[in-house]
Amino acid sequence: MTIARNLISVAAIAVAAAALAGCVGAGPDVINGGPVGVAPRGGVEGEWLSTDGVAVSRFSGGAFETNALDTGNKLADGSYRMVDARNVEITMRSLIRQTTSNVNCALVAPNQLNCTSSSGQQFVMTRRPITG
Repeated sequence: MTIARNLISVAAIAVAAAALAGCVGAGPDVINGGPVGVAPRGGVEGEWLSTDGVAVSRFSGGAFETNALDTGNKLADGSYRMVDARNVEITMRSLIRQTTSNVNCALVAPNQLNCTSSSGQQFVMTRRPITG
């Protein structure tokens, strides 16, 4: 039980911060500087998929939330702030572990966030393609 709980906790952090980090974006085709199916957007506003395909993280107006893709259950929430045009700081509360952690992410491409948690765990998130 403890091992399962620890695995879920690690997965939640990775997903949440992963959440905030793979999934493949819309593919190698590029139109107007961004992948096909991804609307050009500034910053991190919108939805981001974890690289393991387990969760989606939403960034909206300074609020951050991560939900499991299979159940829709909320895994983490918190806030974020853009440090500059390419760097974002996230303060995340894991609902599973009831802990708060900090995550720093770099927007390395319009559709990719490279993140590092305060514990040193690194992960990547990809912007969720817009479906019409």
